[in-house]
Amino acid sequence: MEFSFKEAEVRARKLWNERNIYRVENKSDKPKFYVLDMFPYPSGAGLHVGHPLGYIASDIFARYKRLKGYNVLHPMGYDAFGLPAEQYAIETGQHPAVTTEKNVARYREQLDNIGFCFDWSREVRTADPNYYKWTQWIFLKLFNSWYDRAAGAARPIDTLIQHFSHNGTDGMHCHPGTSPFSPTEWHSFTDTRKREILMDYRLAYLAHADVWWCEALGTVLANDEVINGFSERGGHPVVKRQMKQWFLRITEYADRLLTALDGLDWSESMKDMQRNWIGKSTGAEVTFQTTEGAAIQVFTTRPDTLFGVDFLVVAPENELVATITHPAEKDKVDSYIQYVKSRSERERMSEVKVVTGCFTGAYAVHPLSGRHIPIWISEYVLAGYGTGAIMAVPSGDDRDHAFAKHFQLPITNIFGDKYTGKKAFSEKSGFALTHSDFLDGMDYADALKAVTAKLEARGCGKTKVNYRLRDAGFSRQRYWGEPFPIVYIDGVPFGTDEVFINHADTKEDLPVALPQVEKYASGPDGQGPLANLTDWMHVKASVEGQQWQDAVRETNTMPGYAGSSWYFLRYADPNNNLEFAGADA
Repeated sequence: MEFSFKEAEVRARKLWNERNIYRVENKSDKPKFYVLDMFPYPSGAGLHVGHPLGYIASDIFARYKRLKGYNVLHPMGYDAFGLPAEQYAIETGQHPAVTTEKNVARYREQLDNIGFCFDWSREVRTADPNYYKWTQWIFLKLFNSWYDRAAGAARPIDTLIQHFSHNGTDGMHCHPGTSPFSPTEWHSFTDTRKREILMDYRLAYLAHADVWWCEALGTVLANDEVINGFSERGGHPVVKRQMKQWFLRITEYADRLLTALDGLDWSESMKDMQRNWIGKSTGAEVTFQTTEGAAIQVFTTRPDTLFGVDFLVVAPENELVATITHPAEKDKVDSYIQYVKSRSERERMSEVKVVTGCFTGAYAVHPLSGRHIPIWISEYVLAGYGTGAIMAVPSGDDRDHAFAKHFQLPITNIFGDKYTGKKAFSEKSGFALTHSDFLDGMDYADALKAVTAKLEARGCGKTKVNYRLRDAGFSRQRYWGEPFPIVYIDGVPFGTDEVFINHADTKEDLPVALPQVEKYASGPDGQGPLANLTDWMHVKASVEGQQWQDAVRETNTMPGYAGSSWYFLRYADPNNNLEFAGADA
């Protein structure tokens, strides 16, 4: 008779379930091995081919290590929050919690039918309040911490307050948004002003930022969710918009991230990809004064080429543009800015063969030669990188060269016969500078020292370290996500661990539960759908025994990656109600 594989599989799976053969205990005499899969987003379509493609490979490896005598942790769960579930709910008229539960059941059935060796006793779901209470707890830890550069680590915000109380900003790196102050001045500040200053240091902080806003989806989108001015999901138009958003201050960790790469057992190509993403570069910050008196700061890794500057390029989004643009050029500049608003940063940086730009009608004064230099705007300069403005040296930079050729701008040759006029010369060796005043005849190393010293002596430049890495946007104008454990009193944000709410005699416990909604339309002024729940949003709050005041909850929710960034830790201790994961586990 022909063997019935289907019947055999049914019997085997029943036996496996009864005996819990894939369940694993934390304590074992066997050597440990952790096989981690990226958990799936439970969409209504069920598993796609990419899921088993990866899971089968890791399943084979998990079985192999188990047969080799290892105590193998091989868990699975669900990345259950996010925009797709919310959109599906809008389209079908169902609540995201209902559709997500159905989809999870479908995924579990499919995964079991394939026969994976997952330990389902450790399942986590990011939409489970018992899980996201710890995501909120992590957020509060970040909100209540600052990065101590001297210690090279995060420390409680209370230690920063103590420093300010006794020393002011003396001995402390001063955030660009904060002017130096003494201990006496700190004590004279209002509580609101103190919290504004602390916000400049918190690891989770609130700030205004240009973001991609999609009216149809009612939310902010990440750069990689925007293609040619339209949302990747649904193809809806998006525009740049200034909004208040939560950010994570990952930039403070740039050097630690770079150093840590050296000790990782990764391929060099992967490490290089990470190093380029962090993008550390050393150079100089140079100040150019416009003929009208405005200051434009540029960051350059090649201050030795300063006498080759033929024009400045400012990011179209830079707030200086409105100030410096000549009235005769305003219509053209406004039109160009509208064009750039439809372009993602990825498109602006990758499409190097497309040259676009617009003259502002303004001029800057060269800080050393006094020459007047035209100021342009172009999409190849990004507001969020460096200072949002560059000094263009067409004889020494490919993009600057293409820009100058396209707009027929004069090009100063500072590299002698090394520059042929056909393409830029960007090497750091094998040349002697020409047409460069006191730098003539010098090579890269000598010119770098000489020009930096001259800039610092004149007060128009200084040595600077810059990073490509930027702080991570952490706000979404969505319903289906973790609520922030934040309330605002007179517009000032407080963690729910700091305030008493609604006349309770204890501070609000986590989780701050996601309330039920009847509709998912965005709230007023681009806020998330939670802004429509006035009874939930408006509360009474008290801080340190002060009188009860009107307060407002944060109506944005955290992005999907909030919960999916730490699930690998929760798998080790999924039922712990006292901490997000025990150290022993």
